[in-house]
Amino acid sequence: MAMSDKNSRGSRDRHFERRLKAAQAGLHLPREIELLRGMPFLFEDVASDIREFAERLSRRLKHKPKFEIAPLVATLDDLAVDQSDEALRCVEAALEAAGGFNTMSAFNARLRIKFYLASLGDPDAAAAIASRTASVALDDVRDSCDFSLLPRALAWSVVANDYGHMRNNGIVRLPRGRVSGDLRFHAREFEAAIRQTEPETKKQQADEAPSTYTADDVARVPATEPPPVAKPKGTVIIFTSIGNDSTSEGKRVVKEFEKLLNIALPLPPVSDLARVRERLVEEFPYAVAVIDELLNRLVGRDYVQIRPTVLVGTPGCGKTRLARRLCEELAVPFELVSCGGLNDSSIGGTARRWSSGEPSISVLSIRRHRCAGPVIIRDEIEKVGTSRHNGNVHDVLVGLFEQETSQRWFDPYVESPCDLSHVSWLMTANTLDTVPSVLLDRCRVIAFPEPGAERLDILAPRLVERIYVDAGHDPRWARPFEGFELTALADHWRGGSIRRLQHLVETLVEARERHRVRQ
Repeated sequence: MAMSDKNSRGSRDRHFERRLKAAQAGLHLPREIELLRGMPFLFEDVASDIREFAERLSRRLKHKPKFEIAPLVATLDDLAVDQSDEALRCVEAALEAAGGFNTMSAFNARLRIKFYLASLGDPDAAAAIASRTASVALDDVRDSCDFSLLPRALAWSVVANDYGHMRNNGIVRLPRGRVSGDLRFHAREFEAAIRQTEPETKKQQADEAPSTYTADDVARVPATEPPPVAKPKGTVIIFTSIGNDSTSEGKRVVKEFEKLLNIALPLPPVSDLARVRERLVEEFPYAVAVIDELLNRLVGRDYVQIRPTVLVGTPGCGKTRLARRLCEELAVPFELVSCGGLNDSSIGGTARRWSSGEPSISVLSIRRHRCAGPVIIRDEIEKVGTSRHNGNVHDVLVGLFEQETSQRWFDPYVESPCDLSHVSWLMTANTLDTVPSVLLDRCRVIAFPEPGAERLDILAPRLVERIYVDAGHDPRWARPFEGFELTALADHWRGGSIRRLQHLVETLVEARERHRVRQ
């Protein structure tokens, strides 16, 4: 690449970075092309971005006193008040029907509405954004051989496909941040795959290039081994071989792992920790100390790696949900496994010769998510059985928690050492009385507090939103509790179990819905 092209790209990247920071601070409303390239919404909040866009376009169109624009202006004014997907669709329809203003402005406005709908979980809109992003990526490749946007275009395609299977009444109801988290995860996967194929592609191009050397020239070149191809930064090769691959069982396992064998898998990068903390504290205001303890260990790291941690607290206080929400906000793939009833060593894998043979839970998670550093959440570890008839869960975990053993973990299904040292472990427990000290010595133990009655005003609205999300509805449909409803909750909940509070909130919401139907 010419030096002028490199300088031009560097200048463009610096400009984009400045505008990105301005968007995060609320000083710059990202343009449509900047959103496609990965710039966050205004204040990193889709509702704020929608509101600002609607107000700006409405003001601009009001200076054009044309009859055909009036319905569009009305829908924009409604959108500035209500940032729902229904209001977005009304604006989209009005844009299609309206004429009388700049064609490019209309195209950009329609594209922006598609981007908003895609970010709320609409699979059709996500497919449209994937197509547009791919078109821009192709222009980049043609102009400057820049492949940076290609993984994002492919990620949008995967998101559109996944959410298409989850479609519910035309749109998928998703928790806040789910789309952006999925998008980042898939983009990282594609980026790692593209980087991995680059050396081989360059070698192939070199092999196919016409040679200008004579036979004598070749004879004078000393025979040397080609230098090893370095794996991309932020990746780990988990599986280097499959044991006993000549047997029928071995051939079957080789086929299962053929796409992962000697392949460098990505590590999950650390997200914006300040933003993650803000969202978690908003949902768990009574557990600020726990959140800070978990996140402080990630400061300065490039990739997410959580040392084995046990959250200890009373039943129903929110331990498991915090562990799950932490993974979601960090955009790290995870497995949630209940320990109730476990009484053998199967989590460490079982031999392939048995009909029930399967890899260890860590290997299963790595294979499922194609990520070298997933999080395994073990719920209620105090309920693990203590029998050693078929091995013991705690004995397996001790080996997985140690760096030396986990880095060369012999999986009985793979029958070969696997690097599981980047897998993170989060555990919950109601008590530590039955948890062996040999396991606790290798863990960080954090006491999880109970919420007090003074947090009711904050917790109740969050639980209502969760009920609507679980029912497949937009959380913005949730109507806040009125004063008498909060008083009724306060009379029956004096703090403690979030699970009990959730049951009370569900009962109150059901009563509210029954009353609405009778009316």
